[in-house]
Amino acid sequence: MRKRLFGGVASLLLFSGSLVAQTPSKPMSPEGSAHVQVLGTWGKGQRPAFTLGRETYQNGKWIEITYGRPLQRGRDLFGSGPNYGKAANDVGAPGFPPPPVWRAGANQTTRLKTEVPLTLGATTVPPGEYSLFVDLKGPSEWTLIVSRWAAQVKFDPQNKDALWGAYGYTPDKDVVRVPMKVDTLPFDVDELTWTFVDMTNDSGKIALIWGKSMASTAFKAAATR
Repeated sequence: MRKRLFGGVASLLLFSGSLVAQTPSKPMSPEGSAHVQVLGTWGKGQRPAFTLGRETYQNGKWIEITYGRPLQRGRDLFGSGPNYGKAANDVGAPGFPPPPVWRAGANQTTRLKTEVPLTLGATTVPPGEYSLFVDLKGPSEWTLIVSRWAAQVKFDPQNKDALWGAYGYTPDKDVVRVPMKVDTLPFDVDELTWTFVDMTNDSGKIALIWGKSMASTAFKAAATR
């Protein structure tokens, strides 16, 4: 009886260990996405919708940002003085020169997909998919870059037509560079977060939050005919 009991316990421990071994580990920088919908209208259908206000948002157009979400984990994110921003740009593949701009995320290049034209500064960005970068010049000098550079699915140093992160970035494919307003938060955000703030039905701000910094830039969405 005692042998059977010990044998059962041993089998249970082995089974539990195999389950732990088979459980995939969480990536150091999980994938993230931010979404907003603009230019639609709220309306009541024949039946009440199961939404706040019981209405349905119709004919809205999507704006989406996909990115990797690194965690601060106690690090000094941006540095200071002449070294400001260098730590953010230097991460990545050893043996490669540090990129001149920040991928503003982790792993794959941060991507923007918009179904409508977006006016950033004095420039209108047509509907489509783009890469996003941030140029870090100083604590209050951040510049958002919308670029036509394509993104690699996996890092391939031989691929000169698409980027992994910001490695190989050049400004010749820039669509627009627009200043970002940098605010100091009264709290600390551990996981890098892209989001949309101060939204109306046709405008708002694209915002990047990490640590105690929130950098944002205004945009306006234009209806397409």
